[in-house]
Amino acid sequence: MMPAVVSRPAPIRRARGGTLLGFILGLLVGLAAALAVAVYVTKVPIPLVDRGVQRKPLQPDTEAERLKGWNPNAGLSNAKVPAPAADEAAGTANPPSAPADKEGNRKPEAERDPIAELIQQRTAAAASPGEAAAPAAADPFLYYVQTGAYRSAEEAEAQRARLALQGLEAKISEREQGGQRMWRVRLGPFQTKAEAEAMQERLRAKQFDTALVRVQR
Repeated sequence: MMPAVVSRPAPIRRARGGTLLGFILGLLVGLAAALAVAVYVTKVPIPLVDRGVQRKPLQPDTEAERLKGWNPNAGLSNAKVPAPAADEAAGTANPPSAPADKEGNRKPEAERDPIAELIQQRTAAAASPGEAAAPAAADPFLYYVQTGAYRSAEEAEAQRARLALQGLEAKISEREQGGQRMWRVRLGPFQTKAEAEAMQERLRAKQFDTALVRVQR
């Protein structure tokens, strides 16, 4: 009689090795997929994020911060003076082409002084009878021509020196405005507005920025 053959089960090691290999491959595939998703998300713009969103400007907390950008010379201008009104030009509608001297001779155009003529015309218009404006003695205001307001006395002194080179005497007044100390350079006082405006014309012809200041007498 032949001996009976007994079948033996397959080794367990091969099953364990296949399971471990499948787990590792699945883990690698998952990592690769996660990496691909991360790269895609970083490249695609996220909607509704930093699109047209503007932050409100910070509000200043102190008076000094509000005055950092303040320009004390904002009112100064060197623009052309508008033409005088009809009532101001009533007495000078047809001025002579050239002024005459004491002997009645006409002065040549080269010797004319337009600034002096303007001062004379405006002074005469202000003092002429029948003028709608009140007489100069009844004007309740004094007038100054300001050529600048500065944050240091040195700048104001430099401006006054430039005016002195032009034969003009200016004064410096000190004032505290908005918590800051200012030095203003002014010419005057002038008794009438016409005189102050004539000085403005003279300064603008010399390339100075000016502003007319009215003060109660």
